[in-house]
Amino acid sequence: MHTIDWIARWTTLILLFAKELAKSVHDVVLNVINPKRVSQSAIVEIPLDVKSDLGIALLANMVTLTPGTTTLHVSKDKTRLYAHVMNYSDSVVTDIKQGFESRILKVLR
Repeated sequence: MHTIDWIARWTTLILLFAKELAKSVHDVVLNVINPKRVSQSAIVEIPLDVKSDLGIALLANMVTLTPGTTTLHVSKDKTRLYAHVMNYSDSVVTDIKQGFESRILKVLR
């Protein structure tokens, strides 16, 4: 991989994380101000496409560092990640897979 491609991929991942971090902080602040705003928290199962220990650790930490979400467990066979989300929606798993995980896969290629 060329250095410029490598830098571009990491920059994209970092910017995505910064954007999601800002959105989550805003959402958590609104939930603290108005606790009735929390619709439904849930534990979700995220099937993993990333297979390396580094990729799984990076994804798990990005999920945990995003306010309102916490990584709980990675299955022994490393095919699923379990996370608690403060505001559950049907798109949570898809958002994580199409956001963080897809970018991590590109970075680690």
